[in-house]
Amino acid sequence: MDDTQYIDLASRAFGAGVVAVNDEFFAAADHLLSPARPTHSARTFDHRGQVYDGWETRRRRERGNDWVIIRLGAPGVVRGIDIDTSFFTGNFPPYASVDGCSLPGYPDATQLKAATWTPLVSRSALSGDTQNLFTVDNPKRFTHVRLTIYPDGGVARLRVHGDVVPDPDLLPEVFDVAAAEHGGRVTACSNMFYGHPGNMLMPGLAASMGDGWETSRRRDDGNDWVTVQLAAPTVLSLADLDTRHFKGNAPGRASLRGADARSGSVDDPTEWFDLIEPVPLAPDTPHRFRVAAARAVTHVRLDIFPDGGMARLRLLGRPDAAALDAMRERYESLR
Repeated sequence: MDDTQYIDLASRAFGAGVVAVNDEFFAAADHLLSPARPTHSARTFDHRGQVYDGWETRRRRERGNDWVIIRLGAPGVVRGIDIDTSFFTGNFPPYASVDGCSLPGYPDATQLKAATWTPLVSRSALSGDTQNLFTVDNPKRFTHVRLTIYPDGGVARLRVHGDVVPDPDLLPEVFDVAAAEHGGRVTACSNMFYGHPGNMLMPGLAASMGDGWETSRRRDDGNDWVTVQLAAPTVLSLADLDTRHFKGNAPGRASLRGADARSGSVDDPTEWFDLIEPVPLAPDTPHRFRVAAARAVTHVRLDIFPDGGMARLRLLGRPDAAALDAMRERYESLR
């Protein structure tokens, strides 16, 4: 499983949360959803013992197992799961399983416990202090997952990698069609030495340079670029190019082009047309540009000249009726 091509549906950055947990005596289950990598400070104790950046249950003295139910921040099709036991060595669970369910609205713990759960990862052996990666082959859309550990122990992070499938009826008429939470995703990139371009599509404002896309310094005559597949074919109206936090390393200029994969190939350079011609960018500045093109696009290509960093990319538009119908048809087929 190449998790770089999928987003973490269970990330707190999308609003994921713990709905129910049977035990979190040593460390809270909320840690499982942190987008940050787990950390550890040895011999750091509180009144319950060594402090861990993860979920840790007490030692079981009776038969059974521990579990946690998580609401996905971005419901979708699960492609892979990472049960990360970083820094848990003598206290990691020897086995774990993951199940998924799909319920409308905002079910509470009682409703979720009574739900029909579908196995995503069968009971499998875990290793300590490592990322335990599992491929998932299930085409359905899920809204919640349940992690079960056998019999007890600690897990640092749970990453649920997959494709976002939003409910079209809950989308506004005009929305950010590049946003990861709506189904936008990076399809190709020239360079991501310092930061993954998928960061540009995340919710909220970038917290630092490390929360954006940043390339290495170019030593040739070329430029860096990234292509994004939009949530739906859309006639774009506004583009936000945000260089926030990038001061001595912001791009000098940027341009935006579009292509419609429904009528041509995005691999053919002649199919791309201008949305925003090269414009100067200022360091540490959010830039907003009106997009004048009247044609719908399924993909955009952001070129930065010659290199540098971009915190966020927002592309606002109104998908047409046919595009929304296609989104709705896909949504219904995956439920």
